[in-house]
Parts: sequence; C-alpha cells; structure tokens
Amino acid sequence: DDALVVTARINGFLVKRVLIDQGSGADVMYPDLFKGLGLKREDLIKHTSPLVGFDGKVVIPDGQIFLPVIMGGKEVSVTFTIVSSFSPYTAILGRPWIHSMRAISSTLHVKIKFPTERGVIVIKGDQQAARQCLTTIVN
Repeated sequence: DDALVVTARINGFLVKRVLIDQGSGADVMYPDLFKGLGLKREDLIKHTSPLVGFDGKVVIPDGQIFLPVIMGGKEVSVTFTIVSSFSPYTAILGRPWIHSMRAISSTLHVKIKFPTERGVIVIKGDQQAARQCLTTIVN
C-alpha cells in the first residue's frame, strides 16, 4: 500500500519526496519547492483552471511553469501547476509526465519503468520517504 515516492532532478536540482500519481491529471509543484528552486512569481504563466485536491477541496492555482525533469538519465519538459496548499510531497508527477516518459508505474512493486536509448530503466521508489509522508498526512 506504499505510495510511489521518488527523487528526480527538477530544473537542475535533486528533489526528494516526488509522488508519482497515476490518478493525477496534472503535474503539481508546491510553494516550498518553487521557492527552493529560486523561482519567482514573474516566472509563472497565468493559469486559473481550478484543481481538486486529495481532500476534495477546489484550489485555484498560482500559475504554471515549464521545467525540465530528469529521471534515470531521461529528460522531459514538464508543465507544473503551482498550488499553494499543504502537501508532504514536494511535487506530484501525474499522467502528463507518465505519458511523456512512456512509463509504467506500479505502487504494488513500488517501481517505475520507462524506455530510454540505453534500454529500459527501472527506478525503485523510496518506501521510507513514502511512509514519512503518510505519517505527516495522518497526523
């Protein structure tokens, strides 16, 4: 029942506690990571379509930003929607990222696989980080 939590290189920085979520229709970034990457509000593109969070609440995004994401040596450009709400995760890579990577993710096996020029890469999720995030949510 573990979440699939990984480390990814986002905009050149190694970022921990990134949730891979097949149920998310958006790639989401939270304010702490946005600020930690040295990004500013002026970098955002306007985006006002509401999102529905884990708790069912509707959230109006602060905007969107295009950033490179590297995992397993494979880079794709991701449109992150910036959401000012609490999350134990730093970012969520949802279906848009999963599809652009041509990835298969499994929470049962806590792994994600995707093709690269060098063959199929397998990334194992960080089960300890996933449990810490879950503990944060429950408390």
